[in-house]
Amino acid sequence: MKKELNISKDEEQIDLIELLLKRQAELNALLEITQAINSNVPGSVLIEMLELILKTTLKVGRFRLLFKNEDDFICVSQFGGDLEYDEDYNAISKELIELKNPTELSDHPDPIFNKYEYFIPVYHKNQALAYILVGDFSPEEKLISNKIDYIQTLINVIIVAFENKKLFKERIQKERIQRDLELASQVQNMLIPQVLPKNNELDVEAIYRQHQTIGGDFYDFIELNDTEILWCVADVSGKGISAALIMANFQASLRALVSVDISLSELISRLNKVVYQNTKGDRFITLFLGKYNKQTRVLNFVNAGHNASLLIQNNNVEPLLKGTTMIGVFDELPFINEGHITIPSEALIFNYTDGILEFDGEEERSLSEIDLMDFLIANNHQDLKTIHHLLIKKIENIRRSVTATDDITILSLRFH
Repeated sequence: MKKELNISKDEEQIDLIELLLKRQAELNALLEITQAINSNVPGSVLIEMLELILKTTLKVGRFRLLFKNEDDFICVSQFGGDLEYDEDYNAISKELIELKNPTELSDHPDPIFNKYEYFIPVYHKNQALAYILVGDFSPEEKLISNKIDYIQTLINVIIVAFENKKLFKERIQKERIQRDLELASQVQNMLIPQVLPKNNELDVEAIYRQHQTIGGDFYDFIELNDTEILWCVADVSGKGISAALIMANFQASLRALVSVDISLSELISRLNKVVYQNTKGDRFITLFLGKYNKQTRVLNFVNAGHNASLLIQNNNVEPLLKGTTMIGVFDELPFINEGHITIPSEALIFNYTDGILEFDGEEERSLSEIDLMDFLIANNHQDLKTIHHLLIKKIENIRRSVTATDDITILSLRFH
């Protein structure tokens, strides 16, 4: 009897030693995974390490690890048994993914489910990121529930590492995009005239406010020769980088074409062809183009579907409407009506884009064209910079200081 008790104690000691050795192996495996994560090893290496631990340390015979990919789950690691179809995994996920804790599957009525022993969900910040199907443990394995807890911990560590890698890559990409946008904004600002004339013949002032880092509005002022100037205010459809690229190409084309001695009608026709060829009719540009002769005081202009520039003299306002349709829609413009007008002394021409008037479709927060005309008549005696400042302040009051979702561009000219 005493001999039997000694044998029983020896067996208990052996079992305890085996359990301690297994726990040590599990801790070592978890440490190796953590060190690999800290060393920023590729995700594929982490998966390989995981499979090795499951096979050798935990004696798992069948395993599936599925990651969430948008609305579905995809199998990223598997061994043991025949691989299921994607439809099977989605059926499992639809029925079981709401479970928060490991669940036994051995008695499940569906044969797709019950060939596994456990379903283990993996959550991070209350969001299901993955799930595990595990089974075919070695017959001599004991304390299976402890192994399930360990597997869940191990997978959680790896999933969080994957999520952090993903977030890190997204942050790097976001920072790279932000740097690119800032560079594009700097380049775009370089394309806009930095110095505008202010002399006995002419005063020119401008405001350019992008809604985003880069904008789709544009203005330019070009002194063609000693007696002629040309200016342009334009707005491209759409927003963001694509709109800015189209506008940069448009400005380059404008600068190249004005060096050729052609009429405004021919200039607008050629610009239309350039925009149409570049965008295949998917984008369009509205613009006002003015060409002024200082000696004759004659202004030739073309309004291509743009907000009418306003000629203010004393208490009169004349919209400059003649022109054509927006450019870039048709390969050939259907008509071009070039306007001609003599500019009186001390007259003001106010050019702008629709960001001045429109505010996200909210009429009660928008400045009407009549309001704009009344404002310009009332403040015509002010210098251009003051007019711009007062107008922006008026717009902000109407919009209750809420930022608009469109660019704002103003180019004003005072003819002495």
